Amino acid sequence: MASFVLKPQHIVIGCVIALSSLCVFFIYYKPDIDFPLAGFCNRAPTEMVQCVQGNDTQSQSPTLVSKQHGDQHYNNNNIIQDADVGKNDIIVLIWMWPFGFQFELSCRELNIQGCHLTDDKALYANAHVVIFHHRDIHGDLSNMPKEPRPWFQKWVWFNMESPANLGRIPQLNDLFNLTSNYRLDSTIPVPYLAVVPVTRVDRTFKIPAKDKLVCWIVSNWNPAAKRVQFYTELKKHINIEPYGGAFDRHINDEEFLAILPSCKFYLSFENSIYTDYITEKLANPMVVGTVPVVLGPPRKNYEAHVPGDSFIHVEDFETPKELADRLHFLDQNHSEYMRYFDWRQNFEVKRIEFGHYAACETCVYVQRHRNYQAFKGLDKWYWG
Repeated sequence: MASFVLKPQHIVIGCVIALSSLCVFFIYYKPDIDFPLAGFCNRAPTEMVQCVQGNDTQSQSPTLVSKQHGDQHYNNNNIIQDADVGKNDIIVLIWMWPFGFQFELSCRELNIQGCHLTDDKALYANAHVVIFHHRDIHGDLSNMPKEPRPWFQKWVWFNMESPANLGRIPQLNDLFNLTSNYRLDSTIPVPYLAVVPVTRVDRTFKIPAKDKLVCWIVSNWNPAAKRVQFYTELKKHINIEPYGGAFDRHINDEEFLAILPSCKFYLSFENSIYTDYITEKLANPMVVGTVPVVLGPPRKNYEAHVPGDSFIHVEDFETPKELADRLHFLDQNHSEYMRYFDWRQNFEVKRIEFGHYAACETCVYVQRHRNYQAFKGLDKWYWG
């Protein structure tokens, strides 16, 4: 029996045959296994659709729809065409204008980019976030969206009123993803004012001439309110110039702007006392150059918002008479009075246009927080 001798040419021929077989195998074989995604995709919802679907490169964003939701727009000029929405823009839908007041649908003034603000409810199914103003929500939720909430969409509860001036709606307790409110512990805090560094122009601010000692402008009069009781006692010891509907001395905006700077002190008395509820009653006098005398949350809470030497707190005194004595002293001692303006060398107060600010800051928040969130227990958190 002849022995077989393996020659080099036999090895070459064998390799060629094996390689040919493998090529045929991979051409015609379709594996049933999908390889896992390379990692978690921390992207905007419009991008996450592509990430989650993996192989579907056609679905880079939710399909734009033009389904109209019954309610009319406050301003048809604000209806935004689909082409205006940037590929990576966060779409912020203002479902209802706060108290009906409209604001600029752009965040450029705040140096915020990548945001598409709109009141066009036709973009509901496409919006990354929808803002709802509590005071404008119907008790039966009849003016809330009828369509299901898209999986990527966040709902924001927005409100700037204190719990004492706001009615509960039980159906909202576990409805929202985020909160936007004057409280610093809300998801997106929106204060009534901001203390910001001054520019060279701001440093030239001059304290206006004063011809009134203490002023108060108020329309909401409740004899049981702490501020009314304090005022009633304080006026026994110092002259106070009262204005507003509560005193049948109605003033218009022009008169308001003339009166406020002419007062040495202004009673910045809040209508209810809650943490962080520090409103335009403080901001207005600080902007125009009048020293605010505050009644509201404790001093430490005020100092979380404005410099501690920029205001006088009623709780710094045992009685209204002691406060009156201090105001009389400051009236007679100009240098001591002027110390309440030392902070203006470095800072100024800006009033916040809270509807616009909330919308833009909400956009920034969603840009930075792509993860799922839910806010449970609104009633307990806000009303206690």
